[in-house]
Amino acid sequence: MSFFNRRAAVAALGMAAALSFSGHAFAQTVTLRLHQFLPQQAPAAAMGLIPWAQKVEKESGGRIKVQMFHAMALGGAPAQLFDQARDGVVDLSWTVLGYTPGRFNKTEVFELPFMGGLAEQSSAALQEYVEKYAADEFKDVKLIAVHTHGPGLFHSKDPIAKLEDLKGKKIRGGSRIISSMLGKLGATPVGMPVPAVTEALNKGVISGTTIPWEVTPSLKIAELVKNHTTFSGTEGLFTQTFGFVMNKAAYDKLPPDLKKVIDNNSGVQTAAMFGRALDEGDNIGRGIAQKAGNNIVALDAAETARWRKAAAVVEADWVKEVGRKGIDGAKLVAEARALIKKHQR
Repeated sequence: MSFFNRRAAVAALGMAAALSFSGHAFAQTVTLRLHQFLPQQAPAAAMGLIPWAQKVEKESGGRIKVQMFHAMALGGAPAQLFDQARDGVVDLSWTVLGYTPGRFNKTEVFELPFMGGLAEQSSAALQEYVEKYAADEFKDVKLIAVHTHGPGLFHSKDPIAKLEDLKGKKIRGGSRIISSMLGKLGATPVGMPVPAVTEALNKGVISGTTIPWEVTPSLKIAELVKNHTTFSGTEGLFTQTFGFVMNKAAYDKLPPDLKKVIDNNSGVQTAAMFGRALDEGDNIGRGIAQKAGNNIVALDAAETARWRKAAAVVEADWVKEVGRKGIDGAKLVAEARALIKKHQR
């Protein structure tokens, strides 16, 4: 081989080695921006979203970075978060589905009164339900998971020890179904996203709120009100549904191995993980109220039955309403309850 040919061969080998090194050292890395509406110390973030992001980063070998933006740091309102992910304003978002009424008609069945209990079980049931019966409602995004919170209850300035105690009281409702239920039960519903609850209680705009225990510490609820009303049985008075979604284009652009990381951290097990986080948060929130010496009213089975009977009209109305949209609401109610029972332990 001539000198010039040897030089060409060496140069070619050097170039190949450099390209090989470059491909290894600079393997595709992706930064995903995640936006959500709660403070980062809230259980949904601290024990759900942040561990999820850390798990994804670890399983991707550091090639996926998740940049977290808490408490609406990137602007907008909680009701806009789903569309922020859909439209590519952010890559990932987590929000309450009930903040956009009329959009998730089939998923809404899980918000009906006395539908869900412990969040881990209800969340796994909701994820399976959505995959089977409501996937079309998430067709514009990559669905990571849907989930619920734990048993819903009241937190109020005055004690709510019987159904009549609710009459005329201004109570925050977190979705149209919950607000409808409050009206049927005799309260004056005031709709607002959960970040607005603290100021509304402080200023007397509302005299009570419907939220689960887990979010009470980050909102200072046990300091603002001293009464909490729970119900007998395994189901709470109400449930809200949450969606954790990803921009479709951002997902589609990932190489196959990174898509697999996202897929492995999506679905029923991920939904259940979020549910466990909120169940744990419920225990923490209740413990804070107990330590503060607050009045925790536990309605007995007979009084709870009165609430169940009064709230039953909400389910009947919902079945009629979605029926006008061509949806078999009675079937979906039955399917939802069957899946919740399936996931109960």
